[in-house]
Order: sequence, then structure tokens, then C-alpha cells
Amino acid sequence: MDILKTKSEMQEWSRNKKKGSKTICFVPTMGYLHQGHISLMEKGKPLCDELVISIFVNPTQFGPNEDLDAYPSDIENDLALARKAGVTAVFLPDKKSIYPENFQTEIKLQYLPKFLCGKFRPVHFAGVAIVVTKLFNIVMPDIAIFGQKDYQQLQIIRQLILDLDFDIKIVAGDIIREKDGLAMSSRNAYLSNTQRVSALSLSKSLNLAKKLIARGEKNPVVIKNQIETFIGTFPETNIEYVSFCNPKTLEDIDQIENQVLLAIAVKLGKTRLIDNALIDHPSQ
Repeated sequence: MDILKTKSEMQEWSRNKKKGSKTICFVPTMGYLHQGHISLMEKGKPLCDELVISIFVNPTQFGPNEDLDAYPSDIENDLALARKAGVTAVFLPDKKSIYPENFQTEIKLQYLPKFLCGKFRPVHFAGVAIVVTKLFNIVMPDIAIFGQKDYQQLQIIRQLILDLDFDIKIVAGDIIREKDGLAMSSRNAYLSNTQRVSALSLSKSLNLAKKLIARGEKNPVVIKNQIETFIGTFPETNIEYVSFCNPKTLEDIDQIENQVLLAIAVKLGKTRLIDNALIDHPSQ
């Protein structure tokens, strides 16, 4: 497994592979890897000749008072997990490599960031868009894997690919959960024991909504009210949003008639957790 720390090293590595007619699959990460990340690598491994991951905590996607400085890190463990997963190369740049002095370019999507997390993290998706664009240009993948847990991010990357004419196939990876249903996240490490129990309110709310929709409920407001009441019974929970929306546009819907995205964001102390599910109405 090659460890590449500069843009020029990574680009040269990718060019050499492509000269040999090798295809590249890419999984971008911010490190502190868990089984959710590993599942993306496992999904990508058979799709191409080479499997590359990046480990870079991107400062431009963190707003003021967010957890940039506290974001967990364990590079040695990350490298061990990557090696075990069959990763061919790890791109491990520093901040100055990605954002050199006098860096001044922005990439902003007009529409998709207006919804869900974008309402509460106004700089986040512009930061995601610029770092993903840069990583694509550096790694030069044929396929890139993104997890469905960050569903809005996934849709934004798909739009970015379309708008900027990247010749890259985007593949979605499933949400990976702990045995009790909690969606895996690097930020789960922040949770106290009490908060860890309260965090289950997100996945349990998704299951509650699935049951109500399966029984024929079509009014998202009715279900949303029940979910908000349910989450409120757990200690330390502070709901940011519970949204029923169109899976493609992320616009709120008035009636559940086709497949719907239910997305939830809850703060537990200083820890912000998200979860989602695509739910089909039984009338389909």
C-alpha cells in the first residue's frame, strides 16, 4: 500500500496506473475510520483495478463554532484498516497542500444546499464541493464511492459531476449501523453513555415512520409531529430538523405518495448526528 503525501506524488501515481490501463476507484474520507468507511472500500474494491482512499479533515466545510479542532484522528489505525481492506494507495495531504497560500476559488451549488443540513451549516457544502473537485482532479478516479448516510452530500456530488462534466461514476454505499441501529459515524466517539442511548432516537424514529407509512399514513406533518414528540422523550436531544422530502430535489413534500426521503438531524450536547431512510409508500 502506497502512502502519498503531496499532490504531485498522487497525480504521478494515478497517471502511471492509467498508462498501464488500470482503473481507479476512490473513497474520500476524513479519517478516524469505522466499518461504514470500510464498507465503502469493500464496495469499491471489485469495481476497479486500484483502490485509493484519501484522509483529509477539510477545514472549509466546517463553520464557526463547529468541531474542526476536536475532530477525532487516529492515522495509524486508519492505515492499518485501509491495508486490511485491500487499499492500493492512501492520499494523506496536509492543509497547505490542498489550500496553498492565496487560495481563493469557491464552488457553490445554487439549489440543493438550501435544504436539510445546508440550512444549518451555510458554508458546509461549498467546502465539500471545492475539496471533492480538488480530490477528483488530483486522484483522477474512474469511480468514486460516497455513503448514503450523508444523503444530501451524495446528491450534491452527483450534481457536481453532472454540472462540471467529470467523467467519474458515482456509486452510493449503504448506511452501516451498529447492532442496536445507530448509524456509524466518526462523531459517535464524542457521545457520553447517556447520549449514546439518546442517539438511538434517530434510527427508532425512522422505524416509527416506516410503520406509520406502511399502515397507509400519507400526511408527513402527522408523522413528523409523532417523531418530534418521540425524540423529545430522550435526554439531551435537540432537534434541528425532521424532513420528508423528494429524494432527488430535497424539496419538502405535502403528501407521501411515492418514495420519500426522511432525513433527521439531532444535536446531543455538542454532537450533531444525522440519519435518513428512503421509504416507499405501500400504494406503489
